[in-house]
Amino acid sequence: MSISPAFILFSFWLITAFLFANFYNKLIKSKNQVDYAFSTIDVLLQKRWDLIPNLVAVAEKYMQFEQKTLIEIVKLRTKVISERVSESTRVTIEDQISRNLDNLIVTVESYPELKTNEHFIQLQYSLTEIEEQISAARRFYNSAVTEYNNTIEMFPTNLFASWMNYQLKIQFQASLQEKQNVNVRNLLNQ
Repeated sequence: MSISPAFILFSFWLITAFLFANFYNKLIKSKNQVDYAFSTIDVLLQKRWDLIPNLVAVAEKYMQFEQKTLIEIVKLRTKVISERVSESTRVTIEDQISRNLDNLIVTVESYPELKTNEHFIQLQYSLTEIEEQISAARRFYNSAVTEYNNTIEMFPTNLFASWMNYQLKIQFQASLQEKQNVNVRNLLNQ
């Protein structure tokens, strides 16, 4: 019993088509996972953006001398909302907003009447909760980006990725300032 050349050719093309579909679907799934993770962060950032004006409005009443930080937060928030920025630029801007919000919360320690304002306390609690959710979403996003980047760099899916013009994605990362040790003495002396 011999195998016909037509059957061998058909089997080869069938296996090739199956592998092609498998690699293609793996790339699409990985890309969609990154998009899903980023949209999760988007939802949380929207909650934060909605909270920031209220936080700033309450803080402005008490913090006449901290206008620079408040203005910077509002400026960055407006930039992300109103301008069409790339994913990598947006990641950078969101990190700047987080750093400025952290500075604002530390600065609040210098204003005892603000620290006791019930509305501000609730806003601060909400902001802390949202920041924790954003942190968790960023970890999920970074995991999805790692999987995606591995998929588009590993053979043989890298051939399909280059054919589909897929590019590496950037992860959320701590800035150099955030990686340095915190000088608690300086924080307490502010």
